[in-house]
Amino acid sequence: MTVAIDPYAEAAPSRGLRFLPALNPLAKIAAPLPAMIALVFARDLVTPLSFLVLAYAVLLVGARLSGRMLGLLALAIPASVLVIGLGFSVWADAARVDQSVAVLQLGGWTLYGGALATGFSTALRLGAIVSLALVGGLTTTGPDLVRSLVQQLRVPYRIGYTALAAFRFVPRFGHELEIIRQAHRVRGAHGGRGPLAAAARWGGYVVPLLAGAIRHAERVALAMDARAFGAHPTRTERHLVPFRARDAVFVVAFWTASAALFLLAGSW
Repeated sequence: MTVAIDPYAEAAPSRGLRFLPALNPLAKIAAPLPAMIALVFARDLVTPLSFLVLAYAVLLVGARLSGRMLGLLALAIPASVLVIGLGFSVWADAARVDQSVAVLQLGGWTLYGGALATGFSTALRLGAIVSLALVGGLTTTGPDLVRSLVQQLRVPYRIGYTALAAFRFVPRFGHELEIIRQAHRVRGAHGGRGPLAAAARWGGYVVPLLAGAIRHAERVALAMDARAFGAHPTRTERHLVPFRARDAVFVVAFWTASAALFLLAGSW
């Protein structure tokens, strides 16, 4: 017997220190948002590095991360910071930093320490902003975000639940694409290797996938009409996403930590 699991059903309560999934999505957006905005104007190395460490600490302690997400934090973000930092260092105007120490000289080109500081401060700012965004991004589902927008920010449910229906299209498309690919394999259609065969295979997926999407959209529209969607100013909620005291505590604590980091780093 196969048990169907709704990937967007209400999540089970988290245990132990993994507190982020249990928080309201709006709290996870509001908490790092001031720091993300302020980091745009920071020009030193210490401030973005401090927030990068803070974001990593919150994610590692409060989130249940998969191996892929751990790889993203351990490899992708540091590698991106390194590449972007070196790139901006090379592109920096040497005339503005030629008073600093020369780190590398190749012929008539010189890499100055000031250029490295400028490049890596920019790269660290980007890395810190992305890492802070991941605090909510890795621990929040799209439907929960939509529900919180409707319930707390009073976004019209006609807009919110239309977005919720769109979120549900994504896994369905993946399922239908897999069925279409299996059907093509059974029929031996578009066999072979190479880029031309791959293009032919994907071209054969487009029409049935589009037809399935249109049929699904029609069924969703009929189901929404049958439930009088849009006929009343408000609707009852099956899954509640309340804003609790712990959400307010998290927001205030994060704001306090952010202000302390800015003050200790001397950015202001």
